[in-house]
Amino acid sequence: MEGFHSYFRLAFKQLFELSDGSFEKRGMSVRDFMSVCEDFHEHLGFHHGIEERHIFPVLAKRMPQFAVEHQEEHDTIHEGMDRLQALIAKYRSDPSTYSPAEFRQNLASWGPTLFYHLNEEVESLKPDVLRRYWTLEEVKRLPM
Repeated sequence: MEGFHSYFRLAFKQLFELSDGSFEKRGMSVRDFMSVCEDFHEHLGFHHGIEERHIFPVLAKRMPQFAVEHQEEHDTIHEGMDRLQALIAKYRSDPSTYSPAEFRQNLASWGPTLFYHLNEEVESLKPDVLRRYWTLEEVKRLPM
């Protein structure tokens, strides 16, 4: 899990850094940058979808943090991702409307929740925490 989460932290930081328009210094157009953003959006959405459909429901049976806190964090993150998707579509359709301030405002609105969530989810899955709720044999059968 930490490997996926490290990727998301790094990719989000990169998007935020490049969103000031410095993507152009790397030879990217607005549309190119939006493709990078779309890739991040799709990967994070896919990851969350797997967690929400296959992992959280099983863990939530015994671990309340997966029934409430982590799901609420996902909800906040998804709201930000939905707004991000709208911006990506807007800037792809008319690159001249690209606004570094608007784009960064979106990322800043849900980025702290994303980073908090990624860290807390890893903490919730540490062996000493899992032992409180599951036996070793049960952990081996968890869908992770």
